[in-house]
Amino acid sequence: MALINKGTRQIFWADIRQNLRSKSFWAYTIFFALFVATMILTGITESQVIGFVGLSRLMVTYMQVSMVILPIYVLISTVRSLVGDKENGVLEYTLSVPISFSQYFWGKFLSRFVVIYLPVVVAMLGAIVWGSFKHLDIPWDLFFLYTGLLAAMIFFFLGLSMYLSSRSRSQENALGISFMIWIFLVAFMDILLIGLMLKWRINPEAVIIASLFNPLQVFRTGSLILFDPKLTVLGPVSYYILDTVSRTTFIIFSLLYPTILGFVFALLGNRYFNRHDVV
Repeated sequence: MALINKGTRQIFWADIRQNLRSKSFWAYTIFFALFVATMILTGITESQVIGFVGLSRLMVTYMQVSMVILPIYVLISTVRSLVGDKENGVLEYTLSVPISFSQYFWGKFLSRFVVIYLPVVVAMLGAIVWGSFKHLDIPWDLFFLYTGLLAAMIFFFLGLSMYLSSRSRSQENALGISFMIWIFLVAFMDILLIGLMLKWRINPEAVIIASLFNPLQVFRTGSLILFDPKLTVLGPVSYYILDTVSRTTFIIFSLLYPTILGFVFALLGNRYFNRHDVV
């Protein structure tokens, strides 16, 4: 299989080494580490919101910030990978050795997932270690749910980015399209849907269902459902969601839906990458 063979592993480790030499990777890693450290130093673990205090409060804030930063970072840093290598001649040089298009694609995909996901999780683990030294209660349910949600969100945007990169003819074109998609997903969460409801008097249930096709909205709701079991921050929307499905079902959905969608985009990107002359 292209996902696990020797060629894929070679591309994977080569890309990992390249990222470890990149200043942007270390800036990204340090940002999340400093963000957690800043929250600890400012005493956020001592504040309380809806009964959540300590590390639970820190993790909820961490997730809300991640929801803003990670999607645009994944898109901007990944959407240039394939098309950038093509423009710079790196792809032509790499494929001169016995490595297939699929091996190249999946090696890049897996390496990007590791270098984006690990710094985010390590920063959360740092907070767990600090909480253990301070004898705070460790919210393992939140930790495992949030690490899963982060993986699902990264997987979706990574699959989408690789698909866009395989279809784009220039880095500028890829960046422009990815930025437009990000704006659309963010707007589709609240502004666009509310505007449609008010202007066209669309059935609210249909609008809610449409919003849950947005992986970013699914991530947002999934990250709130343990913090706020009744989803009071979502207002009347919470009644429809929780009356339709159980909390456990929605958590499973919020983990699986972005992951599956991201994998579908990755498969489509790999298929296009294999069938077209990109060199």
